[in-house]
Amino acid sequence: MNASDQNETTERPRRTLRDEEPYVLFAQLERLSELVKLRPREHEDGLRFLARLRASTTPEEAVTFTAFAALPTNAAGWGYECLRLMADHLHPQERPMMQQIAAWLSNPTIRMRHEIMKEALWAPARGPSVLLGLAVGWSTGKPAPNDPEPAPVHKAPVAINSAVLSCLARVPLSQRSVYLARILDMAESLFRAY
Repeated sequence: MNASDQNETTERPRRTLRDEEPYVLFAQLERLSELVKLRPREHEDGLRFLARLRASTTPEEAVTFTAFAALPTNAAGWGYECLRLMADHLHPQERPMMQQIAAWLSNPTIRMRHEIMKEALWAPARGPSVLLGLAVGWSTGKPAPNDPEPAPVHKAPVAINSAVLSCLARVPLSQRSVYLARILDMAESLFRAY
């Protein structure tokens, strides 16, 4: 791969979600069905299923579903906005990773994605921003220049889910439902944009 290939930008998809209905996603992505216990109904669209998850006894599963249902780059952008919403609950040492992710979202080059992945892999602690950095690395294409293949399809969504939920766990219990509601409002916008 030459230097000009390293700086190519990733084309942002025009749609925000994977093409599959929730029922099909659950059949195709084994990790999703391991992490979300409520099952979609046949022919139920993503927005309706998201609403059912949100109203369930475990609304956090709506976060998990969103991480899997959105295209990886869009899911990473949504995850970034979720962490930004909860920025007061990020540790100061997590801010540089957040800045790198923001820069990548603005100009998603392969080189920057590889740099984020390298830093996330070697980070001394796996806080929410580092987990999101791993998701960025796994989101599109090969995670590193010398990797022979792209990461398995479940890697980025699992990391995004972990990033958002681990940050939410840092929020005081009295405020957690408010933050979760705002996170899921942002998730709904992905499903409406589809």
